[in-house]
Amino acid sequence: MQPLDIKFTEQHKAKYLQLAQAIRTAIINAEIAPATKLSSAREMAHTYQLNRHTVMNALQLLVAEGWLISHQRSGYRVTDSLPIQSSVGALSTPVLHAKPYQFAKTLPHSKPAMELQAYRYNFAGGLPDLARFPYQEFKRAVSYVCNHLDKNQLHYGDVSGCTQLKSQVYRYLQKARNLTASDILICNGSQEGLFLIAKAFINSGDYIAVESLGYPPARQAFSACGAQLVDIKQDDEGLCVDDLRAQLQRYAIKMLYLTPLHQYPTTVTLSPTRRLQIYQLCYAHNVMIIEDDYDHEFHYRCQPLQPMAADDPAGIVIYLSTFSKIMFSAARIGYICAAPEVIAQLTAWKQLINHKNDVMMQFAVAHWMEEGGFERHLKRMTKLYKQRCEAMDKVLSMYQTQGYPLEYKKPDGGMAMWVNLNQPSCPLKAQLKQQGVYLQVESEFYFPQASRSLKPKQFSFVRLGFAGQTSEQMQQGLAHIVQNAYANL
Repeated sequence: MQPLDIKFTEQHKAKYLQLAQAIRTAIINAEIAPATKLSSAREMAHTYQLNRHTVMNALQLLVAEGWLISHQRSGYRVTDSLPIQSSVGALSTPVLHAKPYQFAKTLPHSKPAMELQAYRYNFAGGLPDLARFPYQEFKRAVSYVCNHLDKNQLHYGDVSGCTQLKSQVYRYLQKARNLTASDILICNGSQEGLFLIAKAFINSGDYIAVESLGYPPARQAFSACGAQLVDIKQDDEGLCVDDLRAQLQRYAIKMLYLTPLHQYPTTVTLSPTRRLQIYQLCYAHNVMIIEDDYDHEFHYRCQPLQPMAADDPAGIVIYLSTFSKIMFSAARIGYICAAPEVIAQLTAWKQLINHKNDVMMQFAVAHWMEEGGFERHLKRMTKLYKQRCEAMDKVLSMYQTQGYPLEYKKPDGGMAMWVNLNQPSCPLKAQLKQQGVYLQVESEFYFPQASRSLKPKQFSFVRLGFAGQTSEQMQQGLAHIVQNAYANL
């Protein structure tokens, strides 16, 4: 491999991350071809004047992300399953067709939210540990805002969000996700964001592609706005590209809703290869992508893959995320990044619905972020959730050694595990509710109104959240689940 022209100029970023980023970018831009054998770690260390361990850390990170393959005694190669051209290369020629912004003209519909009641053991997949939130620190941020507030800012103002919070989100996305946003809309949680997108884009009868197992509130928002959902098959590596290609030929699909990092509910992280293939297919068929990146921060095996929106030369990705998993859902702060013309339409719809979010909360979160409290809390919680992931892995592994036929793959990140009990999971939900255990079962993640039926003959999976309760509670709750699931064994 020819040496890359790398300048290690980012003082606040580890050199192994800068090296990994340079190699990753070269692969994406087709400067390094699929199956290319890389120089040895020793040669790279000499070329770039780095410690050999620094180079090894960068290469191992790229292996973990799926860009490289490691072979014993033969070094590292670029994975040979990458598309011939990256999403950038595929769009090096001028865009000849119009961008797929076809906004709906019809007005409102709504969907009531569900509330979880208190359970002794709660395995809901997306609940943060509210006991660990720094309430006193955040209270100081609220007090600061109240003491230094320009009262004119409490009048009707920018519907898209207060400038202070938007500025902090811009910086955060650039630093944490390598995403340079052209425009942002602050919304009342990610659910409002999904509904705004649905109202702006979906006309009655439009086809929207979704993962066969998926996030129910997103499907409900699309369906309520008149969409016909087309389930796309999934396998152990995520969304099946071949099936997406087949359904794009069969249906006039307008949008694809996707959770590429920690897929909801299966927790699978979509590989770089599939991301590029999906992007190219959607571009070729004039399809918008809704990228729901709901818990990006909590990735443990390696640095999380950057969002698809970070490499979006055609402007077809609408990026959606939330602070609910980092803070608490009642904060009601979500955000959408997209092309300016998309944000303009979404903002107009938001003004019709509720005009703007809680201004005091926006100011408080912005100040908390500016003072560094947000990042400190995020680091603490990432460490804690990693420990709880390890703890659940240990308990599930123990049950396997005891002869229980459960199967699972430890996820690279997220807040839950997807576990195959190899026993019918549907009856468990009601049984365990009587014992104070909240459980999500496989049948909840299929949508009966989808245009295709991809449901299995028997539901046997459960989604086990590990973030919102202590390891001790998790272990006690799992004992109830196992006892009920295998009562007849």
